[in-house]
Amino acid sequence: MWRDLDDFLAGTVPFIKDGLAAEEPVMVAVIEPRAAMIREALGKDDADRVMFVDMAELGRNPAKIIPAWREFLDAESSAGRPLRGIGEPIWAGRRPEEILECQLHEALLNIAVDPDTPFWLVCPYDTGGLPPVVIEEAHRSHPAIFDADGYRGSAAYAGRPHIDVIFATELPPLAGPFEEITFTADDTQGLSMFVAVRAHAAGLTAEKAAALAVAVHELAQSSLHRGSASGVVRISCQQHAVICDVQDETRISDPLTGRRPTAADQRKGLAFANQVCDLVQLRSTSTGTTVRVHHWI
Repeated sequence: MWRDLDDFLAGTVPFIKDGLAAEEPVMVAVIEPRAAMIREALGKDDADRVMFVDMAELGRNPAKIIPAWREFLDAESSAGRPLRGIGEPIWAGRRPEEILECQLHEALLNIAVDPDTPFWLVCPYDTGGLPPVVIEEAHRSHPAIFDADGYRGSAAYAGRPHIDVIFATELPPLAGPFEEITFTADDTQGLSMFVAVRAHAAGLTAEKAAALAVAVHELAQSSLHRGSASGVVRISCQQHAVICDVQDETRISDPLTGRRPTAADQRKGLAFANQVCDLVQLRSTSTGTTVRVHHWI
């Protein structure tokens, strides 16, 4: 937790330097200009030893962040060598739906990495720029807190049950009017055209509208592969985004679905949607599963 830029540097730079001194690989995923500030504080020689990732790009869709951390660990860990990371997925100015998905991501980090992996990850939070409710949620998803008062366990940390609660909570209803189409195993052919035509008319480029249409079609196919007899696609064309829901009556029990590195076919379901859409949200309740994909206009 940091209150100003001096706090931010005091909480990140010594952490990085200690890791470098111990010959531990370090990955820093923050937004600019904070990455530039860290580089300057480290000096060129030390900064060149750190893997810097632009979180504004990586974290545009928060579902892509855990796969990036997993790839870093797989590439850099050897013989139990410790690793360090700094990740800032939530910053002032993010859309509410992005923050909601980042909060699920932050909770999922606690189960995404094997507890025996010697990985120390610090997540900076701007207490001066973020709403208090966001800081409160951070306390529920992080087992330890480091701020001006020092390092301590989080009394509000809620562990795995908190993940299950978030994952099983319905997404907010689609805002504004929407259109819908039903699909079945015998009829998915009209989905792509249904989405592409409306998305392009709403302001997406032909390329983006086509990518969204393919993503929705793949998600519908995934629903059928999970055993759904039918499902519904809803599309809402708003001033700032085109948003599609793919809903069915099946249930997904693994909240990390779609957030693992995959060497398999990238056109399949969530893996493809996470690559081409600006934001992907997955929730599964006792009544079914919803995947919501966003393309910003």
